[in-house]
Parts: sequence; C-alpha cells; structure tokens
Amino acid sequence: MPAFETVVKAPEEEIDLALAALLVARVETPGLDPRPWLERLDDLAHRSGIAVSCDPSKALTRLRRFLFEEEGFHGNRDDYFDPLNSCLDQVVERRIGIPITLSVLMMEIGRRVGVAIEGVGLPGHFVVRAQTISATVLIDPFHGGSVLSVADAEDVIAEAVGRRVDLQPAHFAPVSKRQILGRMLANLKSVYIKRENWAKALQVIDWLLAIDDGSATQTRDRGTVLMKLGQFQAGAAAWERYLTRHPNAKDSEKLRGQLRRIRQALASLN
Repeated sequence: MPAFETVVKAPEEEIDLALAALLVARVETPGLDPRPWLERLDDLAHRSGIAVSCDPSKALTRLRRFLFEEEGFHGNRDDYFDPLNSCLDQVVERRIGIPITLSVLMMEIGRRVGVAIEGVGLPGHFVVRAQTISATVLIDPFHGGSVLSVADAEDVIAEAVGRRVDLQPAHFAPVSKRQILGRMLANLKSVYIKRENWAKALQVIDWLLAIDDGSATQTRDRGTVLMKLGQFQAGAAAWERYLTRHPNAKDSEKLRGQLRRIRQALASLN
C-alpha cells in the first residue's frame, strides 16, 4: 500500500482521492488498511442501483436520495471538531462527517456510477457541483444533500463564518484533488493544535508539506510544533529554513528573536 506522500505526488488525474483520504485517516488509526474501506465504497455504489448510462439528472437525484435519505449520511452538528469527522473510514462507518469528507464521499460514489461530481471550496464551507444536461447543480452534502441556489449558499456561509460573503463566480470554481486533501488536512491541523496534540499536528503538517513543500506557513508551523514537542534543534532548523526563504515575512523579526534565545539556551547546555 503506497504512502500518502507517494499518492499525492502522482499527476492530478491519477490521484486516487478516496485512497488518499483513507491514508489521512491513519493519523487517528495508525496502520489502517484502506482496502476494506475502498470495498465499502464500491458496495455503496453498487447498492445505489445507478446505471452508468443513466440520465445525469435522474442519476444525481437518485444518488442524493440514496446517500442522505436511505443510508442516512449527515453532518455532525453536535461535535463538529471531532477529528474522526475528517477520517473517511469513520464517515463511512458512522454515517456522519463534516462538509469536506461528506463531499469526498459523494464524489467517490458518483465516480463509481458515472456521475461526475466536483468539489467546490466555498469560504468556510465545502460543497459539490454536478453538471446535468441543462444546468450546473450545487449540492450541500452536510445539509442532507440539499440543492443550493447562490442565495442559499450565501446563507450557509454566513452561518459558517459569522458574516455575509458576496459570492462571485470564482467562488464556485471546482478545486483540485490536492486542494481538497490540503483543506482536509488544514481542518485536522487546526483541531490538533487547539487540543495541543502536537504529535498528530506534526504528522498532518508533514502531509501538508508533501502536497506543497514550499509552503511558508507549514514550514514555520512545523518548527513551532517541533518546539512544543521539545525537539528544539529540529524546530530551530525549520524556523531557519522559513526565515531564509521568507526574510521579509511579517513575523520575521519576532521569530528571529525567538530563534536567538533558543540557540543561546541550546549553546548553554553544551
């Protein structure tokens, strides 16, 4: 079974989104074997009864009804920040998740039955879109697979971020698989940092760097998390890489001061 880093280095069209999402779930379940869960996705697709040659509108309607009414997949409103919501195996098992994992589920079942569904990264909320013969349909998997108008989407976002956002056409553009995985990982990173689970935060940051090894934010934050773990030499090295690549960053002076103090403290131990 390939590692997450190997999967996301493949060309975009060759990335297996479900496999990558299941490899992310190893942060909560080390050693997780994705194969039984990929088979569970195959089984869901089979039980949907959707024929690959089905009319796109009818197929989409059937998929929404199957996943969100018959199978009961729904958004976790009670414990939104439970890290298990970001683990695709647990979404399949518990029938509950957050917008992005429920969207990945719908995309992957759709792919298996010939319904092309794309992810859409709205501000503060993730949805999907599908093309029928007559229109592009926006769907919210977190809210029962409901079909959204632009006004509906603005209401959902206002609830998610606490303010109105004037949505533009660019907001509804599809995002890549790497962008989807990056957003999943960013959610997990935020959860682990809030919980001060530094070991898991470090694993997630390493996966984010596998997607974009030039990320300034992840390089800096990797150093910070290493410091929290007491790995001061490695943390200092990460901060130095960040400052070398981004000498004029807004936090550069503050970080240089912290780095000097760390270096002085390490030198006093020798």
